[in-house]
Amino acid sequence: MAFEAEKGHLFSALAALLGALLIQIGTNLSNDYFDFVKGADTEERLGPARATQAGWIRPEIILRSSLLVFAAAVIIGIFLVLRGGWPIVLIGIASVICGILYTGGPYPLAYLGLGEVFVVIFFGPVATLGTYYVQALEFSKEVFIAGLAPGLISTALIAVNNLRDIPTDIKARKRTLAVRFGYRFARIEYTLCILGGLFIPLFLVVMLENHWFSLIASFAVIPAFFPIRDVISGTSGEMLNDTLAKTGKVLLIFSILFSAGWLIG
Repeated sequence: MAFEAEKGHLFSALAALLGALLIQIGTNLSNDYFDFVKGADTEERLGPARATQAGWIRPEIILRSSLLVFAAAVIIGIFLVLRGGWPIVLIGIASVICGILYTGGPYPLAYLGLGEVFVVIFFGPVATLGTYYVQALEFSKEVFIAGLAPGLISTALIAVNNLRDIPTDIKARKRTLAVRFGYRFARIEYTLCILGGLFIPLFLVVMLENHWFSLIASFAVIPAFFPIRDVISGTSGEMLNDTLAKTGKVLLIFSILFSAGWLIG
């Protein structure tokens, strides 16, 4: 029976991982399409090339692909719903809808300056709590707090992306927080998101007196120094693409170390 339970937990975790990946891919494809049709992605784009903007794939194909990927995520979600019930239904529906409305619809989240809110919630506590719930069938305060760490560092990715795109976003009337409040705000936002995420393991240890080994994630502060230095020093434009890549590496390193420390105890 114990073996069957462990197998069920493993399948649930893998299904949650696959479902999350599909929703992320669907969201990226959707963003690719809607940013192009709304005029945010033009030949003046400073970020890495996108398939629609670069003319590699027709817009309608990108849109259909995003819908197919979201449909695949829903199919995976059926298994998770059988495992976890209505909480998974709510998480799944909210994730897909927000993935589409991030840049789609009449009031896209990213164009209203709500992109960071979406990312910190769905890339943080929603992702971690959802994955935990389909295995343990209960929610946890510790997991919620832990989820804020990847959520905040993921938000730093959005912050540096928006910092880079201020000139083109202004033209496209994409009112990100960086556009609304300016370069200085975006640089401070980025730094606080990185440092806030790295602070979470220490907060868990001090406040909950648990998960001491998760402090090994603090070593991610070393590679984090370089992108923070780039942003604070005033780097702008296409040069921030390198900072974006460095930030992604910090997120990966931190997540691996944090997860390993959490598992150790």
